[in-house]
Amino acid sequence: MTTTLDRRPSTQGDPLNVYSSGRLPRWSPWVILLASIATFAAIFALVAASDGSDFSIVGTVFFGFVLSTAVLVVVSRMVEGSRQSIDRLVTSLVVLAFVIALLPLISLVFTVVSNGLPRFDLEFFTFSMRNIVGEGGGAVHAIVGTLLMTGTAALISIPIGLMTSIYLVEYGRGRLARSITFFVDVMTGIPSIVAGLFAYAVFSALLGPGERLGLAGAMALAVLMIPVVVRSSEEMLRLVPNELREAAFALGVPKWLMILKVVLPTSIAGITTGIMLSIARVIGETAPLLIAAGFTNNLNYDLTEGRMQSLPVFVYTSYISQGTDAQAYLDRAWAGALTLILIVMILNLLARFIARQFAPKLGR
Repeated sequence: MTTTLDRRPSTQGDPLNVYSSGRLPRWSPWVILLASIATFAAIFALVAASDGSDFSIVGTVFFGFVLSTAVLVVVSRMVEGSRQSIDRLVTSLVVLAFVIALLPLISLVFTVVSNGLPRFDLEFFTFSMRNIVGEGGGAVHAIVGTLLMTGTAALISIPIGLMTSIYLVEYGRGRLARSITFFVDVMTGIPSIVAGLFAYAVFSALLGPGERLGLAGAMALAVLMIPVVVRSSEEMLRLVPNELREAAFALGVPKWLMILKVVLPTSIAGITTGIMLSIARVIGETAPLLIAAGFTNNLNYDLTEGRMQSLPVFVYTSYISQGTDAQAYLDRAWAGALTLILIVMILNLLARFIARQFAPKLGR
């Protein structure tokens, strides 16, 4: 009996044709997105050049995402079918909502970077504003003051906040613990200017009226940092499983040693992240430092002697008190704002790095 076999050409080893398989390649959404953003970037650049207005980064990103969503859905319907195109439509709408939420941040970063780069030079980081009334000068006195006051505030608030959270989680029971929790909640909602007034009143009572010191500014920042450190550390300590505590107790370990060797190492990643975020939260405060630490154009390394400048106050005074050359003051203000953003970004990246390094290893 003779059998005729249906011989078909072998496709083994041939590259897969993604278009004949009914699937778009993985890079297609990114190419469509980049092409859409580039299209609207060219349009807004032409509009800005024609009427002399500023380039709109928000409009470019928003309309670019809208156009890419429409094009991607149409192409997906033609190649992949209606079901997959609807899935891509819903996914694109979720991403578009996320982008809309980020548009204020995108606009802020673009504006600060574009306006701050002209004075982001070596002179800005090596000179102060002493005897400077026009162009030139820098913000080294403000950068040093910010680092000194924020670092001192961290040295004050971190031990107090961490020990308070340990007491609330491990020891606190009854009316005292409830009272501490209540006052921590109240401190969380205190306006920053009230903290500055408190620090100014304390040092005025000790040293006389009108005294403004860098140490007073550090105290004001510490008042704002303590409740954040307490709350973040408390939540991290509560996440430690009770089984670890019970296992330590079963081995005869004292409670203080159990906290030191078991609880804190387990939660150190989250505690470090919370501390870094609290520092990033207070480093940009203006009102309490303007009241407690004052304003100066001189470089001051002593927290206990004389007024001390900070970057937020430097930006505020450069913008509000423009001299004969207004543009020079505005350029310094934008450069100071860019420096402050970079410091906060470095702190957040450092917090993520520390959290990743000290996170408990779950695998073998």
